[in-house]
Amino acid sequence: MTNLNPIVKSSAGLDVHKKLVVATILVEQQDGSVMEKTQEFGTFPNQRKKLALWLKANNIELIVMESTGVYWKSIYSALEEQKLNAYVVNARHVKNVPGRKTDVKDSQWLATLARFGLVKNSFIPPKELRNLRLISRYRTKLTNTLAGEKNRLHKLLDDAGIYLGNIVSDINGVSAKAIIKGLIEGKSMKELLKCIRGTLKKKTDEFKEALESKLSGDHILALETIHSHIEHLDSAIQKLDDRLFAAMEASYKRHWEILQTIPGMNAIGAALFIIETGVDMTQFKGMKQFCSWAGMCPGNNESAGKRYSGRTRKGNHQLRQVLCEMSNGASKTESQFKSKYKGLVIRRGHKRSIIAIGHQMMRIAYTLLKNGKAYQDPKVDYEALVVKKNAPRWIHALQKFGYVTR
Repeated sequence: MTNLNPIVKSSAGLDVHKKLVVATILVEQQDGSVMEKTQEFGTFPNQRKKLALWLKANNIELIVMESTGVYWKSIYSALEEQKLNAYVVNARHVKNVPGRKTDVKDSQWLATLARFGLVKNSFIPPKELRNLRLISRYRTKLTNTLAGEKNRLHKLLDDAGIYLGNIVSDINGVSAKAIIKGLIEGKSMKELLKCIRGTLKKKTDEFKEALESKLSGDHILALETIHSHIEHLDSAIQKLDDRLFAAMEASYKRHWEILQTIPGMNAIGAALFIIETGVDMTQFKGMKQFCSWAGMCPGNNESAGKRYSGRTRKGNHQLRQVLCEMSNGASKTESQFKSKYKGLVIRRGHKRSIIAIGHQMMRIAYTLLKNGKAYQDPKVDYEALVVKKNAPRWIHALQKFGYVTR
């Protein structure tokens, strides 16, 4: 890299591990020579502070580290406290030549890339949002566990010959929960039928047939354990939701309310979106880069004039999951998303259509957050546009094969 002009006069590269941080600094001297120093530090609080003070004493302009698991977070926080300029970069973007890998060489390579400005900083949200990510991502974990427990409850009842799922649409609904609780307590048929609520009362005869099977002691024990675990998970998720909503009300109320105007995006979906992306859209180069960072746009894979698979790249998994959930809801609302979904699902299938809806929702969210305005649906009938575009081809095919006469 001798032909390149350095961007900064002093840089540092950190090779971060669980128990060890190897730091290399490159400092340009007045005579044009470069001084190089390498030092090792531990990862306990006093060692992290010592590292930050050492870098600050050497007047380092730019510090670069790879996003190694979760180990970089405590190091980044220590540097942030000392107001040092630190970049966290994607390991794929700074990969060194294979076969020449040591901790020292990795830190030297990162320091060299930083010196010549050959690194791209990853998006790091503010400290408040980083802390809220702990809550939101744990909530996602609990939600997935809850879904698994509900499926196991459904399977257990089927195993016992009690096919509640054939009658109720939601086995975790009010009536179903009351019936399951009654089965655990050993209530009689008459008492169980009193647990039925609302329009389900019309299906009393079906419930009577479904509940005739007897539960064994083992079935009751497993049912009680799963039921109590579901209640515990519901309570825990509600507690986490209260914390997230309080944080949104305190610091991001306006942006939170704006996102909720998008069809399909509810309060928790908008909160999770803000926690993953922040509200300052100037941190991204533009709408396209924003969607690419999340992994919600088609991939770009071209070589020798040939275009290969356009599958989406790996992006922010948490945000991608939230957008897919919101897209499923938006596709059922009376909005542009419903007509777009109907227009796409015929030829692209459900999964690709949901990703396309999520991509559109992300572009809309970017515009709303950037302009600070609520969503207004354009009422575009995408299904009609698809028909208009393809109708001549369809009619020609029908005429060709004799289904329609000219």
